[in-house]
Amino acid sequence: MCRLLGVVTRAPMRLADSLTDLTEPFTGLSREHRDGWGVAAWRADGELAVAKEVLPAHASEAFPRALAESITDAALLHIRMASPGLPTEARNTHPFSAGTIAFAHNGYFTPVDAVDELIDPELLAGAHGETDSERYFLRVLARLRTEDPVDALARAAAEIRERARFASLNCLLLTERALYAYADENPESEVSRRRGPDFFRLRYQARADRVVVASSGIGPQPADDGWSVLPYRQVLEVRRGDLRISTHLVQPQVPEALAGA
Repeated sequence: MCRLLGVVTRAPMRLADSLTDLTEPFTGLSREHRDGWGVAAWRADGELAVAKEVLPAHASEAFPRALAESITDAALLHIRMASPGLPTEARNTHPFSAGTIAFAHNGYFTPVDAVDELIDPELLAGAHGETDSERYFLRVLARLRTEDPVDALARAAAEIRERARFASLNCLLLTERALYAYADENPESEVSRRRGPDFFRLRYQARADRVVVASSGIGPQPADDGWSVLPYRQVLEVRRGDLRISTHLVQPQVPEALAGA
């Protein structure tokens, strides 16, 4: 299992400053989620920069340096707890990226190859690691060729639910336009029963100069401090530039055989 943190600010600033109240609790969680960290952030020159390492964030010199040196208005952060049997290697460390898109997942599904048949062969051939999370990302990438990010996230998750056992499909997607968060958990999974109903909650907080999305455990996140729960199977969109927030519930696709009935 892993932890997610995303932020969009009204203007570019040091990531360490935009997350000043969240960095310590997020880093502290890496004492349990200790199998690597990753940061994807838009740089002032318009490039998407990705940094990652297999050391736990709390024991890493590179992690605080990445936060201090990243000048950005939009970023996603991930700390990893590897699923049993998956090695702690850079190629399995989130976020995964392709061009102007970065993706991080919190949870797991099995079997890992559940959606391989739906992934374009050239995308699948380019997989770097062995994780279910990267397969999730590749299926989202395939859908992004013809769909917007909201539909791509929700429909890729629906395909996984149809074909695999899963604990959570929570994820963050960062594009040139916006940060997207998707919430989807299985309350009957072994992890949810063991860790409790709050373990896979995603919450977001909007302020005048910042919007953040966070996994549970990153600060108290009380409702009276402006935190809201991202509803089950909905996509949160936080637009860069004006911090416009919208939530989307994607309706399931109708099979072609029924569409004309």
